[in-house]
Amino acid sequence: MAERRQPIVAVLGHVDHGKTSLLDHVRSLGEHGRASVMDREAGGITQHIGATEVPADVLNELCSPLLGGKAFDSPGLLFIDTPGHHSFSTLRARGGSLADIAILIVDVMEGCKPQTKESVRVLKQSKTPFVIAANKVDRIHGWHAERGRAMVHAMRDQSKEAIGLVEHRYWDLVGQFAEDGFNIERYDRVKDFTKDIALVPISAREGEGVQDLLAVVIGLAERFLAEQLTDIEGSGEGTVLEMKEERGLGRTLDLILHRGSIRKGDEVVLVTDQGGVSTHVKGMFCPRGMSEMRDAGNRWDDSDVAYAAAGVKISAPSLEGVLVGTTLRVVNSDEDRAAAMAVANEEANLSIELDEEGVCIKSDTVGGLEALAKELGGKQIPIREASLGKVSRRDVRSAEASSDPLHRVIMAFSTDILAEAEAEIEDSDAGVRHIGSDIIYRILEEHEEWVQQRSLELEEERREKVVYPGRVLLLPDHTFRVSKPAVVGVRVLAGRIHIGQRLLKEGRRLGRIKSIRSGQESMKEAIQGAEVAIAVEGATVGRQFDEGDVLLVDIPESHARKLRKMEMTTVEREVYEDLLAIHRKEDHFWGR
Repeated sequence: MAERRQPIVAVLGHVDHGKTSLLDHVRSLGEHGRASVMDREAGGITQHIGATEVPADVLNELCSPLLGGKAFDSPGLLFIDTPGHHSFSTLRARGGSLADIAILIVDVMEGCKPQTKESVRVLKQSKTPFVIAANKVDRIHGWHAERGRAMVHAMRDQSKEAIGLVEHRYWDLVGQFAEDGFNIERYDRVKDFTKDIALVPISAREGEGVQDLLAVVIGLAERFLAEQLTDIEGSGEGTVLEMKEERGLGRTLDLILHRGSIRKGDEVVLVTDQGGVSTHVKGMFCPRGMSEMRDAGNRWDDSDVAYAAAGVKISAPSLEGVLVGTTLRVVNSDEDRAAAMAVANEEANLSIELDEEGVCIKSDTVGGLEALAKELGGKQIPIREASLGKVSRRDVRSAEASSDPLHRVIMAFSTDILAEAEAEIEDSDAGVRHIGSDIIYRILEEHEEWVQQRSLELEEERREKVVYPGRVLLLPDHTFRVSKPAVVGVRVLAGRIHIGQRLLKEGRRLGRIKSIRSGQESMKEAIQGAEVAIAVEGATVGRQFDEGDVLLVDIPESHARKLRKMEMTTVEREVYEDLLAIHRKEDHFWGR
């Protein structure tokens, strides 16, 4: 075995900024090695479970124009290629992130997008070093692309106009990353990699600049991560990426082994929803040749041993309830087992602070749940319940039980909702909302929009039950009937008017509004600015009131108390205060 393992590299970035294109290009590099893509000998690219390994000799050959005769010490690079529904933030190893280093890919034409910002936040929280790949330089006007060329050579072969446009885009990115407290510098100008984040212009589609990117990544890893890359001795540790049923194998786990080794027959301790469990590795597999990891069918090769860093599939008894994103630990003694079980039990306990009142959150992984909880904590959104798995009927009923209507929401990160739970939400009268996404910022955005919309709906519901104050003008030449009932045209000057409200003139009660009409349409209420005809019982035009009069619309005392705690417009508030003044001449405590 080599004295060090290869660095584990994660690729992050906004949707459509080029993550897939970059990984596809990395997988194609085997064509340039000494072996074909379908060959698993040294020099070819090997696809593990959830990862793609680029060996050192391919890297050395690819990057030789940039190395000046030097060679990399690392055995290669292992790119994490997680299932689509898993966020980088959910994958942890030994308290940090699973990745040793990350590539943050940004579309040079579009700059930082919300998911870019989320990636930066995750990298910051996990203290994972990263390099920025400024992708799609081939889309810059006038850029002359050449497949597979080093960027250091490509920059010399561009017009002044194209270089000027590149610089313009570069300075835009400098400003955007400065907002998050990062200094970025083009990779060939960096003087101190501990102070500046290196930015490498690339075209993932053309493969231009990819060797520069890989050279920077592996150079940084060898220089600054030497200690953790030599941490390969001792019992194996891996991060569980996925649990699934395999035909002929039963339940299996896909995992990234990031430390030590694992062998067929080894005892391992896993984290389940019930705490730590111990089992033995029954089978260990990797996909044959370049079989696509998640579509390999029965094309699996049986393996006896795997060494970090690697992707591997294992089968074992007692895998029920294993939590995705948690740690598998190989144990070799009773002491190892006791220590591993203690740590696994601790990992199974969610470190999320819960309140008596708040929202419900779900995720498919412990890391995902904690990542969502952390974001909600930053926005002062309380959490009443946090659990793993798919959204169930029980979750819906739990959300219904919340006393605050704005907390009757289930936020689900990277997990689905069961059909029975969807049906329960549809049948519910409590206004429960399910918000699900594979991207945390989308959940937060949708929640914010829902809270705003729901607040307006609740306000309208309260307004429907509460009689609001208003002020009306009796329009000249708009008396349609003098009495029994009087029918007059009015303009609503402020607030609103409802059927059943009494009218006041200079503090004296007049008749009651019997109906409201606009043309042939009957209405329950009219709001500020509306001109409508009202029928008034108990009053006569020319006696109690006249055309041109301005009247107040009265409210019951019990409604005045409710209104005091509710949002009102400025003009509604003015009418409300006028009504309080009138009533409190007779009763000092009216409406209090």
